[in-house]
Amino acid sequence: MKKLPVTGSDVKQPNRITISNIAELAGVSKATASLVLNGKGDEYRVSEETQQRILLIAEEHRYQPSFHARALRSSRSHTIGLVLPFLTQFTHASLARELESLFRNVGIQIIIACSDEDPEQERVVVNNLLQRQVDGLIVISSNTSDEAYSKIHSYVPVVQLGRQIGDSSLPLIMTDATAATANLIQVLATQYPDEVYYFGGEPGLTPSKQRLEGYALGLQRANVSPRAEWIRQRNYFSYSGYDMMEEVCNELGRSPKALFTASFSLLEGVLQYLNQNPQMQQGLHLASFDDHELLDFMPLRIDSIAQDYTALAFNAFSALMALMEDKPLSAPVTQNIPARIRWRHPESRRLSKLLATDLLPQ
Repeated sequence: MKKLPVTGSDVKQPNRITISNIAELAGVSKATASLVLNGKGDEYRVSEETQQRILLIAEEHRYQPSFHARALRSSRSHTIGLVLPFLTQFTHASLARELESLFRNVGIQIIIACSDEDPEQERVVVNNLLQRQVDGLIVISSNTSDEAYSKIHSYVPVVQLGRQIGDSSLPLIMTDATAATANLIQVLATQYPDEVYYFGGEPGLTPSKQRLEGYALGLQRANVSPRAEWIRQRNYFSYSGYDMMEEVCNELGRSPKALFTASFSLLEGVLQYLNQNPQMQQGLHLASFDDHELLDFMPLRIDSIAQDYTALAFNAFSALMALMEDKPLSAPVTQNIPARIRWRHPESRRLSKLLATDLLPQ
């Protein structure tokens, strides 16, 4: 095992080994060493061999974190900015929770700022973060142009999370919504070829475009021709889900046979309407993008698409850490994280298995 050189300074201060030293000795990235030293190795699937190697080096050199010393030796603020549209929405809150834990474990404080899906408000909160000299930014942006962020990126690293800002080439980590949505809709449309509704929000946003593309692709695979009246799009607030459900039920005189909501917030609105109008629950097959464990306990069996918030957050964390340390990214600039379908409806589960074995009827 490699040894650190012993100097007079080392003799006087044997606990001055840093995470960077340990990472170098173990042959791993600083992010990986930090996760292991903070007890997160299993959660982020670091191999047992790698964990043991890191821990043995740390024990041998009597590693103890010293964030105050690190601050004195650098000009960094040890803070990063996280820009969200809304902290109250399930997806954003889940990502914020994961990111806060990751950065806290390496001694970096997250400052969260909300844009309220308003580009002008976003500009204000980003300027406030820059005035506080954050070391980097992770943004879920409501902008359609990355002109401002490209300028910022020249002196403060920026990572896009969950959404692409126009055609931006800045580092981007997001869910592969098209593939998962297409797989779910194909199964749904096979069961209900004459009626599969889609409730979406904010058509200009990248996730909205991907989910709608997945919907269209799923119908195509099931040989179902979409109808214009099936597709409704407003915004991602729960009241939009409620309003669209009320609108469709009034038009049909019943609930739709199959309905896919493009976000958990829209599903909340639909469920609120169904709670107030229980007769409309009959004959309805619900599915949604995003997942929550509460869906396991509901009388309605709702198929859902679960995003991997742990992987999304870890990849954003790793990318920003590398950029802040002026290191090349270890992964592609654009990373699409796979999502997982949670089949709760028995017939959906059966058909999904047939699909997996290429036996789904066309």
